Amino acid sequence: MQKIKIQGGNVLTGTITISGAKNSAVALIPAAVLCDEETTIYNVPNISDTQALNEILTYLGATVSQENETMKIDSRNITNKPIPENISKKLRASYYFMGALLGKYKKVEMYFPGGCSIGSRPINLHLKGFEMLGAKVKEEGNKYIIEAEELNGTNIYLDFASVGATINIMLAATKANGTTIIENAAKEPEIANVATFLNTMGAKISGAGTSEIKIVGVDKLHKSIHEVIPDRIEAGTYMIAAALIGENLKIANIIPDHVDALISKLKDIGVKIKEGPDYVIISKPDHFKASNVKTSVYPGFPTDLQQPITTLLTQCEGKSIVTENIYENRFKNLKYLNEMGANASINGNSAEIIGPTQLIGKTVVATDLRAGACLVLAGLIANGITIIENVEHLLRGYEKIIQKLTDVGAKIELN
Repeated sequence: MQKIKIQGGNVLTGTITISGAKNSAVALIPAAVLCDEETTIYNVPNISDTQALNEILTYLGATVSQENETMKIDSRNITNKPIPENISKKLRASYYFMGALLGKYKKVEMYFPGGCSIGSRPINLHLKGFEMLGAKVKEEGNKYIIEAEELNGTNIYLDFASVGATINIMLAATKANGTTIIENAAKEPEIANVATFLNTMGAKISGAGTSEIKIVGVDKLHKSIHEVIPDRIEAGTYMIAAALIGENLKIANIIPDHVDALISKLKDIGVKIKEGPDYVIISKPDHFKASNVKTSVYPGFPTDLQQPITTLLTQCEGKSIVTENIYENRFKNLKYLNEMGANASINGNSAEIIGPTQLIGKTVVATDLRAGACLVLAGLIANGITIIENVEHLLRGYEKIIQKLTDVGAKIELN
């Protein structure tokens, strides 16, 4: 098990350049399966999640090459065979192969995906969408067999604006007969990024980024070149770090509109932010004001930044309330924040944080990806040395996190 060691209290200054979005790349890579030729994807983050997807592609028979942050995928010689549990369980986003393989071959067989333990995260909406397109879903223990004689476009209303279900249904519908309309679709930027990728191949998708997406099925998809958008969650994590211990720390290669909810919240807390066309510059203020945070679907406050911002709330004067409306098991980080000196308590889907409290370096555990980010932020401001165990979760989602933080003044190392 790898560990991260942090010597707290070192001011961060300089520039952190944001990588391609994990939540976009993990959908774009399976989407390439739908192409009948070769695709090239730029700005792919080199993280364990994308490596796991590469492993699945290679297992299926695709020709994959990756140099730096450019990935070329030729899926012409894929064999549509069952995806075994030992590779599907490595990440939640392996479920995008369900939609991609179903769309291309009208059949997919794979085991339930893995990922962080932050709640039940069912895939019932995905399966409902597949069934409405004409597929039959069979469960054999932890394995799903999904197949159809043909897929036919239809209207699909999502009971919840799920990002995963929206993308998965979009993938399956791209080569279906006729027109599919997804109502109450999720609006996250990553969805529009995937739709643009498919459209550059010849798909006919409109409305991505709104609550209604229209997909007119096509027979063929040709070669394409595409780029992953900047990672708004990585950007947000480093913006919070800048607020905590930054001195004119520049977060570059961002799309400011994508982090607008966080920018508003940071300003509410008392953080001054200089905004540029593709960057922000942030310094730690003299005083933090308590604030309430409620997670919501985009463009609301993202659930993936809920755990990181709790570290900042420990430094705010007064009582802050965090309400988690997306996942039911996303407060595991608070146990370790409390061990480091925070004053946080949980009541149902809300947490109360009273501050400011001085954090002290301890040995803590990253229970999931964003909990790991929360604890890195805590270690950066804590007195003494913080050891974070189980950091494999963290490395799933943050490219070169050790190097990026070291380059701006942090004393942090991976052991």
